[in-house]
Amino acid sequence: MSSFSDPQAVARYAEGPVRQVPGFHGMQQMAAILLAEVVPPGGTVLVLGAGGGLELKAFAEAQPGWTFVGVDPSAEMLRLAHSTLGALSSRTELHEGYIDTAPGGPFDGATCLLTLHFLNADERLHTLQELRSRLRPGAPLVVAHHSFPLDDGARERWLARYAAFATVSGVPAKDAQNASAAISTRLPLLPPEQDEALLRDAGFERIEQFYSGFTFRGWVAYNRST
Repeated sequence: MSSFSDPQAVARYAEGPVRQVPGFHGMQQMAAILLAEVVPPGGTVLVLGAGGGLELKAFAEAQPGWTFVGVDPSAEMLRLAHSTLGALSSRTELHEGYIDTAPGGPFDGATCLLTLHFLNADERLHTLQELRSRLRPGAPLVVAHHSFPLDDGARERWLARYAAFATVSGVPAKDAQNASAAISTRLPLLPPEQDEALLRDAGFERIEQFYSGFTFRGWVAYNRST
């Protein structure tokens, strides 16, 4: 994650997700639709891992009445988020830090996109628990990140598909292969069934997978009503 503090890397950030995450814009649109099923027209949404501002902008454009609280540990990425949002930044509060320093809410919904794969299982569980504690009863959480089968050769097969997608999307083949290797060796990857179990252990219910794009999976889950 050190690259998120590198001004040059941050400046190029917006180019990456579209080339590396299959259906990136569609995933954001689906996340907004899932939130809107529950979040009221004047609701407030917590966005954890908000640096860059791409999902904040997508959500703000989709729902003109929503306000947002964005949290990210990188000051450089938050500056990029402010720039990305432009006039939409008037509806957003940006906070530098992690979930433990996020405002307490309660929020009408929350998202954590392309972020949880940086955390090991214990850190993910803690983050999910802290997210849940900031949500109103019944409020939705939308998450999406690297999550794919890891046994019996599946890790190598899915990462090869990730690299192939990045390559056909315009990433130089060598860079795509390096990124694939870095994901394999540096990220604390978990299989989908463990990700779903962590959501349940954190106190979420009605967990549904809504997105799958090679190495990426996405779920919507809801804070327990009681």
